[in-house]
Amino acid sequence: MSTIKTDTSFINDDFLLQNKTAKVLYHDYAKAMPIIDYHNHLSAKQIALNEPFSDITDAWLTEDHYKWRAMRANGIDEKYITGDSTNFQKFEQWAATVPHTIKNPLFHWTHLELKRYFGISEILQPSTAKSIYKMSSEALKQTSPRQLLSKMNVTVVCTTDDPVDDLKWHKQIAKSNFSIKVLPTFRADAVIDIENSSFVDYLSKLEKAANQKIIDYNSLISALRIRVDYFHAEGCRLSDYGLSGPLANADFSENQVDTIIKKRIQNENISSVEREAYQACLMYELAKMYHNKGWTQQYHLGAIRNNNSRLSAIFGSNAGCDSVGDYNFSESLSSFLDRLDSTNQLAKTITYNINPAQSETFATMMGNFNTNEIPSKMQWGAAWWFMDQKDGIEKHLTILSNLGLLSRFVGMLTDSRSFLSFTRHEYFRRILCNAIGTDVENGELPNDTSFLGKIVQDICYNNAKNYFGF
Repeated sequence: MSTIKTDTSFINDDFLLQNKTAKVLYHDYAKAMPIIDYHNHLSAKQIALNEPFSDITDAWLTEDHYKWRAMRANGIDEKYITGDSTNFQKFEQWAATVPHTIKNPLFHWTHLELKRYFGISEILQPSTAKSIYKMSSEALKQTSPRQLLSKMNVTVVCTTDDPVDDLKWHKQIAKSNFSIKVLPTFRADAVIDIENSSFVDYLSKLEKAANQKIIDYNSLISALRIRVDYFHAEGCRLSDYGLSGPLANADFSENQVDTIIKKRIQNENISSVEREAYQACLMYELAKMYHNKGWTQQYHLGAIRNNNSRLSAIFGSNAGCDSVGDYNFSESLSSFLDRLDSTNQLAKTITYNINPAQSETFATMMGNFNTNEIPSKMQWGAAWWFMDQKDGIEKHLTILSNLGLLSRFVGMLTDSRSFLSFTRHEYFRRILCNAIGTDVENGELPNDTSFLGKIVQDICYNNAKNYFGF
């Protein structure tokens, strides 16, 4: 492969800022705002232990399925992706892939991270792989995970945690002198997935965590309430789900669900009708608990996960074999939210769609259930997963502006397992400022930078601070 000419001005001060107003909005208003990362998959254990990474591969490639997908698309052998090759060999293959990621957000993200964390302006490619590996790895060996978070001006990090988690590491962090809040998020996917072969084993774990025998509907709800109380006491203020198909939209009775649970505890099979009744009931009961606690509930909807059975068998879940689903969410989401709203038990809610064809559906659905409790109580969440790129973010901002209130948006998140991904907030802020600045330059918004700058700061930080109340 021929060497790409190194352009040290690629990630410069005005990266993605295409007009004067955009530059003023970003540099004078957005850039210095702190970060509340209210949804990610960082390891609380890593933050608690605070041990430096062994090298850039350890920090960058170990769990990043975005990069894995790109490497597979580039024809890289799996041994250099998730296999047993050396860390430097894996990095070399990533460096060989990066030049082929032009127009993919990975090209931008990669070089933003090199620039912000390590001061490296060179383009990552085969000819620079060795020097960049050495420079970044040496820096990481002297930098702890906590320092990486502090460097990006992060104030709050919300991890994603199972209800049976003892939150040991969150407690350890809270007792330390670390200034950044690291809070858990209650993600109850496992208890919702009643047809999973490991469901009964999971109930045993839930029993132990709650110190509550689970034999029927009432004892299951009691155990979940105990865990919600436990999480709340440890600072949790968010719940989450990662669901593929539509929300269960079935009528149910407690007696019916009681029978279904007892059948599954006995390892008996249940019908699809019974599954939907159980899931509709459990999600409804949990949603009421979240409302009672003053939490915000999040719903990540529509991904088809673990499509590649061959890779899943080797690596397990999160192997980078997920894709956009084509489900109909409108009726089930409407019914679910309305059921809660009709009894004034609808918590603050954020929904995320992975299919861009459904963006208007989600954006307009959330506007149906706003109240005077808090501005934009119902949020259409940030561009998620495959839409988390320049084009997707721009479209998200446009649709939200057209159908809701952009000024009340709670802003960006990383949704990442990487401690080096916090430049995605900068990426979003630059795109946001450029979008607003372009409208000003086109005469579509008033040329009032103090007015617009306040809105930019709200979207970057203040709205999230006021909305979540951490």
